[in-house]
Amino acid sequence: MACGHTVLMRLVASAYAVAQKAGMIVRRVIAEGDLGIVEKTCATDLQTKADRLVQMSICSSLARKFPKLTIIGEELVVWVDPLDGTKEYTEGLLDNVTVLIGIAYEGKAIAGVINQPYYNYQAGPDAVLGRTIWGVLGLGAFGFQLKEVPAGKHIITTTRSHSNQLVMDCVTAMNPDDVLRVGGAGNKIIQLIEGKASAYVFASPGCKKWDTCAPEVILHAVGGKLTDIHGNALQYNKEVKHMNSAGVLATLRNYDYYASRVPQSVKNALVP
Repeated sequence: MACGHTVLMRLVASAYAVAQKAGMIVRRVIAEGDLGIVEKTCATDLQTKADRLVQMSICSSLARKFPKLTIIGEELVVWVDPLDGTKEYTEGLLDNVTVLIGIAYEGKAIAGVINQPYYNYQAGPDAVLGRTIWGVLGLGAFGFQLKEVPAGKHIITTTRSHSNQLVMDCVTAMNPDDVLRVGGAGNKIIQLIEGKASAYVFASPGCKKWDTCAPEVILHAVGGKLTDIHGNALQYNKEVKHMNSAGVLATLRNYDYYASRVPQSVKNALVP
């Protein structure tokens, strides 16, 4: 790797630290009582004061420590989602919320950090809030206990607020035992690695590269797989379009089972 393992691990360590700081900002904004909500494109596409403050904090901190970040090896790219699950954040569904920092090299997601600001928030007033999960391809993923859905069970996690006929058709075709509709791509991947769901299915444009880069690394580091609905690997170089226009299909195990059940009509409707 041209950029060097030392630079990568320094960057991961910095991303871990700034993600933890980001979690504190997210909690502080809620505590202060003014979310500063604005609509970006529609009523389900929101931005809050926490989005803006976290974005500023992450980008300024990494820029100070890595002033040549955009030119290291010419291909090292950082994808940041300051508040994944913004709509759920505004509605008090705090366990859906994550901060995502993904690192890609030559178009491939290679390292990622996920902070859950409100992990453990239902454990009582004295509970310690928040945790940070991180991973590097070839090294592993850390900060959680890996679990799997019992063999033979098919539990789908999918979008809570961005569903449409394509999504419903694809989920139904999986013949699921249960469907979990929750917010946040980061949250959905955590459901996979902690044994709450067996597949993440989103047969629609909508999520972006900054939604999937960090979660993809965590999943791949423990043997899972994340692609678009056609089975294509996602690309993360700096020139790539931000939208994952062909949706997302992710599993910890048994990827082929779910991929084989994606309806051809759904594939035809989603252009890579």
